[in-house]
Amino acid sequence: MAATPPGSPQGDPLPVIGRRERLDFPEWGLVRVRAKIDTGAYSSALDVLDYELLDGGRAARLHIAVRRAPAREKVVLAPVVGKAKVRNTGGLLECRPVIEPLVRLGPVAFRVRLTVTSRHAMRFRMLLGRQALAGRFLVDVRFRYLLSRLP
Repeated sequence: MAATPPGSPQGDPLPVIGRRERLDFPEWGLVRVRAKIDTGAYSSALDVLDYELLDGGRAARLHIAVRRAPAREKVVLAPVVGKAKVRNTGGLLECRPVIEPLVRLGPVAFRVRLTVTSRHAMRFRMLLGRQALAGRFLVDVRFRYLLSRLP
């Protein structure tokens, strides 16, 4: 399913996604990570159990929950491209490391700029904000898992 965005200079159709999708992180071997598509959030965030900054803050060792029960985690290394001040769901300002992993959503693969934080109390381990969506996808909130169903 694709739609032509209004005012698109080439008239190229953009893939339509639902309010929830599943993402793959091919470089890390993570597949079908549930993500909430959040057009109200500017940035994106990934749930980590813990992280350690390495090499003077230029890299991070991320402990990602592959499965919460029974507990299983994957440890990956990622370059840190910056830091971001973000208001968490409680309204408190946090300083978070920013990484840019490769993600795949349906047939579309791209690098996404995201912060890492603990989202253990949230239903979705990944939040995909409008910075990652802009120019790549159109969101139809009536549906869920539109691109995740494609082979």
